[in-house]
Amino acid sequence: MSTTGGATADPLAALGALPGVADSVESVRKAVDRVYGHRIMRRRSNEITSEAALRGARGSAALSGADWALEEVRRRSDFSGDDEARVVGAALRLTAEAGQLLSIWRQSPLRVLARLHLVAAADKGDEVGRPRQQGEPVDEPLITQPLPSAAEVSGRLEGLSELVIAGSSAPALVTAAVVHGELLALRPFVSHNGLVARTAERIVLVGSGLDPKSVCPAEVGHAELGREAYLTAFDGYLSGTAEGMAAWIAHCGKAVALGARESTAVCEALQRGAA
Repeated sequence: MSTTGGATADPLAALGALPGVADSVESVRKAVDRVYGHRIMRRRSNEITSEAALRGARGSAALSGADWALEEVRRRSDFSGDDEARVVGAALRLTAEAGQLLSIWRQSPLRVLARLHLVAAADKGDEVGRPRQQGEPVDEPLITQPLPSAAEVSGRLEGLSELVIAGSSAPALVTAAVVHGELLALRPFVSHNGLVARTAERIVLVGSGLDPKSVCPAEVGHAELGREAYLTAFDGYLSGTAEGMAAWIAHCGKAVALGARESTAVCEALQRGAA
């Protein structure tokens, strides 16, 4: 893949050494430790995980154009009514599916990505669950940068898969940010690429052991930071420059830290008996 430094034996580790990235990694670690150290986590971690999943799905859907209130997401049971409802439904399904795919990710990330698209699309069309072919349109209104060709998508997906399977000494935040950014850049499917990219980021963060109980939903932070900041940071990823890549990783780090802060607040509400 073109954004990871060429001939470096461990290109993700090279990104981890960029100026400022270590500070982002440390900030994320402190935020994660704070929520995992909360006394409520020792007794009610399943509730925190469930709430984080709901809030993460809401945040991801918001970035994809369905900015619903949390209570609306919580109360609804039918997500087939209109385009926004279908986006929210897809985000909820992806969040539920992510936990089932952790053991597969390190062995076959492309299989996981195909499954995520299948779950998101909830369709049996022949374009679902496979990388797009040349000439197929892509429905991804948030990301308007030029689409890579189908051939480039295929090659870079293989490169991303090889990086994941080979493993890296890079911090989990770096790997998660690259997976997220690369999938946004490629938009490998005909739809739901943003939702899939953010779910893949979650899988990396959980599977790496940084957030094993999935209580630090980066999607919450991405939504809180806003679309404009998200797209500005993504432009940094696309640039491939050291400064741009570091800015994207830092942005993803802020999102994880905000997700951790959200779950810390949920812990505190439960402790007060207010939730």
